Amino acid sequence: MAQIPIKRSIERVPGGMMIVPLLLGSLVATFAPGLPKFFGSFTNALFTGSLPILAVFYVCMGASIDVKATPYLLKKGGALFATKVGAAILVGIVMGHLLGEAPIASGLFAGLSTLAVIAAMNDTNGGLYMALMGQYGRSEDVGAYTIMSLESGPFLTMVTLGVAGLSAFPWQTLVGSILPLCAGMLLGNLDREMRAFLARAVPVMIPFFALALGAGLDLHKVWQAGLLGIGLGIGVVVVTGIPLYFADRATGGTGVAGVAAANTAGNAAAVPALVAAANPVYEPAAQSATLLVAAAVVVSAIVSPVLTAWVAKRANARLARRGEAQVQNQADAPDAKRVAQ
Repeated sequence: MAQIPIKRSIERVPGGMMIVPLLLGSLVATFAPGLPKFFGSFTNALFTGSLPILAVFYVCMGASIDVKATPYLLKKGGALFATKVGAAILVGIVMGHLLGEAPIASGLFAGLSTLAVIAAMNDTNGGLYMALMGQYGRSEDVGAYTIMSLESGPFLTMVTLGVAGLSAFPWQTLVGSILPLCAGMLLGNLDREMRAFLARAVPVMIPFFALALGAGLDLHKVWQAGLLGIGLGIGVVVVTGIPLYFADRATGGTGVAGVAAANTAGNAAAVPALVAAANPVYEPAAQSATLLVAAAVVVSAIVSPVLTAWVAKRANARLARRGEAQVQNQADAPDAKRVAQ
């Protein structure tokens, strides 16, 4: 039987395993909203079960995190992690003061919310980061994502919203949002075979929770996310990229790893719905935020690699000039010694 390259075609789309199922689910929600309930049973569960699927996803994600990271990984990953989350907190404080929890109701920025911006900024696209580091960086920098992967899930977004002075969450909700990740970390670090077993499920789960999330989105509202989504994606790259660049340089890097982390993870599109489920005050912002964050995933996945390649080229040129200068200094040294004699 002739094979159709479905997986390869989806992966050609930036963030394709998240974006394509999300779009399919939203098409159903827009043109056949009663279809899942009509068939009921497992079919309806597939379109409405985003939270259980995400709970399993975060257990598997946690299992892939190795707590026995080397000091370099702790230093580099910790610096990038703290910088990106810190930038999100600062932006959240400003936007929280101006907007509060609700999205902008009308005008050019209709649908934009503090929730959307923080969710887009808080989570790094790990696959993209590691691919870029594999091409432009060092193997040690690839491993720095071990620490940065703690960004995954709604926990940090909830904390950031609370720090920004917006509606806080009960401590039980905050702990509950990170327990699946911690359970996965415990399993993965106690047993390497469990880590390998659970980690394989991480990419498999993404299209399933994306489909369920998309099933709650009406495409009639997508136009509102168009230019805003592009702006949010570029904003994530710029606003987080600049401090991340300097954080990388401060920890002995060339700046390449910092720029490579200036993007949005595909699973970040799930965070607004999770936050709204934990605190209903964010429900008005959740749907538009999901669209905006999904758009930011695509845009940042395009812009970040281009910027990373440019920074890597400049860094290599700088190192080459430095090497030439050292060679020239070594060549000039004997001449200077003869003149002195």
